[in-house]
Amino acid sequence: MTGDEDSEGAPAPSRRALLGWGGAGLALGAVAAGGAVASVRSDGGTDPASDSGAAVPFHGAHQAGIATAVQDRLHFASFDVTTEDRAELIALLKEWTRAAERMTAGRTVGEGAYGGPAEAPPDDTGEALGLRPSRLTLTLGFGPSLFDKGRFGIEGRRPEALVDLPKFPGDNLDTARSGGDLCVQACADDPQVAVHAIRNLARIGMGRTAIRWSQLGFGKTSSTTPGAQTPRNMMGFKDGTRNISGTDDAALKKHVWADGTGDAGWMAGGSYLVARRIRMHIETWDRAPLQEQEDIFGRDKGEGAPVGKAKERDEPFLKAMLPTAHVRLAHPDTNNGATILRRGYSFTDGTDGLGRLDAGLFFLAYQRDVRTGFIPVQRSLAASDALNEYIQHVGSAVFAVPPGVRDSDDWWGRALFS
Repeated sequence: MTGDEDSEGAPAPSRRALLGWGGAGLALGAVAAGGAVASVRSDGGTDPASDSGAAVPFHGAHQAGIATAVQDRLHFASFDVTTEDRAELIALLKEWTRAAERMTAGRTVGEGAYGGPAEAPPDDTGEALGLRPSRLTLTLGFGPSLFDKGRFGIEGRRPEALVDLPKFPGDNLDTARSGGDLCVQACADDPQVAVHAIRNLARIGMGRTAIRWSQLGFGKTSSTTPGAQTPRNMMGFKDGTRNISGTDDAALKKHVWADGTGDAGWMAGGSYLVARRIRMHIETWDRAPLQEQEDIFGRDKGEGAPVGKAKERDEPFLKAMLPTAHVRLAHPDTNNGATILRRGYSFTDGTDGLGRLDAGLFFLAYQRDVRTGFIPVQRSLAASDALNEYIQHVGSAVFAVPPGVRDSDDWWGRALFS
């Protein structure tokens, strides 16, 4: 998010929630709810938010969780909308927005997890009680299928930039891990806070939505914070060195934020998200010689410097790399300037039936237009990237991420349905 965002505080806890804390529980509530007063900037993230467990402002021109300093953990969920009623979908989006406002501030959903009528389920599942906001951000997107004719009367409002991704060479996509009508990306420094958020949104949506697939992530593989230590992926290499900075307003405007021109005025200030589940053949990679690994990436494994350079952030000399080097093929100079903002995470989901780790990269990329962002870059990589021997794309989805929620009267996607 950029510096022009609102910094309004989240709504105060309800009277019933305050009464429910009571006595010694009030001290706990001061952490769970009052922790939001130490909110941090959500534009770039140079503040020590992870140390303070502070809150990222929910309201603003852009949704948090895009240019926001990347948190440590992820719970991403794709939903199918099961209702056929437009009014029910709009009501759901309003309810989700109000719940997101509270959870990102470190507060419970609705009237809380306890203290209400004993014969009724509580409004909040309760597993985040006592935990700080942990920089939780919730980012919502609309999938292409939501715009199908005859569903919700918005078929004429599908943005031209929200294209169905082509089939790339080497894809082995699992339909059970692809697509979706809606998505919610929950990022936080505490995994329980992120899981709690998705769990509660899924509970609120019961009868109107159902989770199609979800993905847990750890170990961020890209950074949007200038000067921060570059994280490493599951192959041991630094990733995202030259990612767009969350404080670079000019680059964000040029490459990330949609301008709302043409048929998608409602998307002004939004972005387009591509999510890809990339399985890494870890066991095969671990047997590859170091020199081969470095040649494949185009960087040395220790410092992360490009071939022929001394420091990680030195400008790469692409022609010094092999023509099949990953860095060379992904670089904007190789793809007519195509530039994306990456927010990927590592994942490990147990083992497969052969005892191999089901591990890899859950790739998340935001861009102004999928046609000039992810698609040309992936075509370049799919055609000749030497890394393809060790990876395979097994899940895929694309979403239109609307602009931010401006204030407490606004809600996710309001401009689309207005």
